[in-house]
Amino acid sequence: MKNWNELEKSSFFDANARERAVGLCDKGTFTELLGPHDRFESPHLPVLGTAVEFDDGTVTGVGLIGKHPVFVVSMEGKFIGGAIGEVNGAKMVNTLRLALKAAKDIKAAHADDYDARRPLVAISFETGGVRLHEANAGLLAHAEVMDAIQDCRRILPIVAVVGSKVGCFGGMGFVAAATDVIVMNEEGRIGLTGPEVIEQEMGKDEFDASNKALVYRTTGAKNKYIIGDCNYLVEDTVGDFKAALAEVADLSMEAIEKMRRIGSLKLVQEQQGLVKLVAEMQPKDSMDLWKYYGNENPAELPEMTTEEFLKVVKRRPRA
Repeated sequence: MKNWNELEKSSFFDANARERAVGLCDKGTFTELLGPHDRFESPHLPVLGTAVEFDDGTVTGVGLIGKHPVFVVSMEGKFIGGAIGEVNGAKMVNTLRLALKAAKDIKAAHADDYDARRPLVAISFETGGVRLHEANAGLLAHAEVMDAIQDCRRILPIVAVVGSKVGCFGGMGFVAAATDVIVMNEEGRIGLTGPEVIEQEMGKDEFDASNKALVYRTTGAKNKYIIGDCNYLVEDTVGDFKAALAEVADLSMEAIEKMRRIGSLKLVQEQQGLVKLVAEMQPKDSMDLWKYYGNENPAELPEMTTEEFLKVVKRRPRA
């Protein structure tokens, strides 16, 4: 693995799960929990004749950003597409529970200084969703993760980090939406149903999965940023993602709560308003929505660098 200084300058998109986990924390502070040497592997895969990974394809651990403990979950898309099953789902759940316990312990010991020491959870999503090999166990893991995220709400921030090759799809798309803050690079993608599945079920006329430009305009970070499903759009380096985490770590929980997309009647009504708008507009392309929100030349936005895009883009207004 690259040393920390090299990691900070390297591509987040190309980094593996362990490199991302190490690079999202301050230099030399990351400690892996339940790593490969602990051999926590899926008991279901050998029965099906499928190879296992000794960390079950998900890296978990804890480090620091300044005084803030950072609990990290990082998925490896090269192992079964980053899919979530019983064991790696349990690792996610217990990382969240550990972070919540740490938050309560820190608050008890440092009540006057809690905000400066408040923990943070960073989940680096690279997953197609549930591990079909494990069926109900994988679905249960999704529900338990969302329940654990809800337990942390208003106590410590949960940040979705999306910028790897597989993207974030399936049930994990719901999980990402349930976090407090979403950070993406231009290569990041979030969705519920993957492009190929949409084409298979609805036909190529509805969605052409081979049209990569269309796929990115629909599920990609620029579209998510414009419609409000992405809070931070950053350059594709591990260091830029870490800088976004550092900024979130220092925000008040009140400010973080305002970044959420779901979780209250008001936020649900906002989402319903967007659904109603799309139903009325019947847009042929996401660019129709971009223009509606004030981007006069939407076709130019996909070709812009992240820096250029952030200078000129108009976003969906929020109440």
